[in-house]
This record gives sequence, C-alpha cells and structure tokens, in this order.
Amino acid sequence: MKIGFIGLGNMGAPMATNLAKLHEVIGFDPVGIPDGIPAAHSATMAANDADVVITMLPNGEILRNVTAEIHPAMKSGAIHLDCSTVDVDSAKDVAQSARGHGIRAIDAPVSGGIGGASAGTLTFMVGADSDSFATVSPLFDIMGQRAVHCGPSGSGQAAKICNNMILGVTMIATCEAFALADKLGLDRKAMFDVVSTSSGSSWSMNSYCPAPGIGPQSPADNNYKPGFAAELMLKDLNLSQMAATAADADTPMGKAARDLYAKFVQDEDGRGKDFSAMLPRFAERTRST
Repeated sequence: MKIGFIGLGNMGAPMATNLAKLHEVIGFDPVGIPDGIPAAHSATMAANDADVVITMLPNGEILRNVTAEIHPAMKSGAIHLDCSTVDVDSAKDVAQSARGHGIRAIDAPVSGGIGGASAGTLTFMVGADSDSFATVSPLFDIMGQRAVHCGPSGSGQAAKICNNMILGVTMIATCEAFALADKLGLDRKAMFDVVSTSSGSSWSMNSYCPAPGIGPQSPADNNYKPGFAAELMLKDLNLSQMAATAADADTPMGKAARDLYAKFVQDEDGRGKDFSAMLPRFAERTRST
C-alpha cells in the first residue's frame, strides 16, 4: 500500500518506521520526521494519492483541523486511519467528513506505549465497518500484535477511554496499597508476591509494577522515566469524564482518578514522569496531607 503518515512523534515515528519495512510510506510532521521516511512538505501532500492516510495526533481539535485539510485531497475510496486518542464526537465527525468526500474513516487508538510502538506489539481498538477493518488489518499486523474490531465509527475511542479509565483507577489503588504496606512494615516484595497471585491482581501490579526492583521491569526501575506519561493519563481521564457527562454515566472512581492526576500533573511534580510515579507521591504523604 501507499501510506501517508501524519504525526510522527514518540508514537507515530516508530509505527511509521515499522510500516516502511513493507510498504511505501511518506510522512509529515511540522517538527520533523525520522530518518528513512521520505518527507512531505504538507499534510495534504502526504495524503494525496495515498491508499491509507494514518494520523497520530495530540487531540481532537488538531485532528479536526487536519481532517479538514486532507479529506479533500484524498483519492476516492481511500481510508483515513486515525490512531490518535481523542473524544468520541471527534471520531464520529471525522467519519462523517470522510463519507462526504467519498472516502472511509477508521478510529483505531492504541495501547502499548512507546515500547509497544517500537516493538510492533501495540493493541488497536478499532471503530469501522467490516470491509474497512479487513482492508487495513495487514497494517495492524505490522504495527501491533492485536486489533479488536469494537464496532462502528467511534467505538474504538469508546473502548480506549473505558480501558484507560480502569487503568488510571487501578494504578492509583496499587500505589496507595504499596504506600500503606510501607507504613504497616510489610515488605514490598512480599506485597507483590501476594497481590500478583491473589484477588487484588491487575495489569498495574503484575505487568507494570510501580515499585522499583519488583516484578517485570517497568518505568519504576528507570526513575519513572515515562513509558506512559502522567499528563497523557490525565488527558485520557479527562476524555473519560467528558464522555461520562455526555452519556449521563455515574463514574465516581474515574472522576476521583482524574482529579488526583490533575493535582499530580498541574500542582505537584508529576509532569514529565510516568503515570506510575504516583507511588513515591503517596509514599511521601501522610493521612493529613
């Protein structure tokens, strides 16, 4: 396939690099693109004559602006595959724009972080019709290890938002429990060995343990250098609460997690750290602080 790739940051660059091993890829990013990827002078140039245009962008507003620029330039029947994490309404608006221009749109946000993008082991949560999903499935196989067809347009974003709300809540609970264990005099390794094989187990504990030197290697073992930055978790939790408001859904734990990450990122020293750096934050605090 001929692929235009727009947005080659920490996630987009390795995804595009993996695709370029098997397909013709031309990229555009105003900040620059990685070596080995031919550069387009504009998003429109990257989209022109591409079979698939992939976008990996920071937020819904930028996605809408790029969509307005590239959809008129895309050839009939082409596919706009958006891998950004944005609000559900933005995803649906992109799909509506695509229909109006005789092209197809897929929302396919990812899970797996920078490491997964580099290794080609991402999970894609896909909102699309069945034919479009089948067309781009070979690309998912290159960039990731799993792609789940969640339903029509917007369903991929809905799945990502719900998944990451769970992740934010469970990471906070895991960090709180480690901090409590410390104050109770319980060894962290003993804590991990019990919880990771008991009813309290979760991905946050078993695969991404926030305590350094325990369990599989994680950002905690690298001074909390981000694999998934706290500000990105805050973004996703904000999206979850926007969706909850729109759907009239009661999500008190999601709201509490959003508020804690907002405080951590905006008022404390969490910006630029991994979202699991909540553990030293709780460990330094007392019940009265």
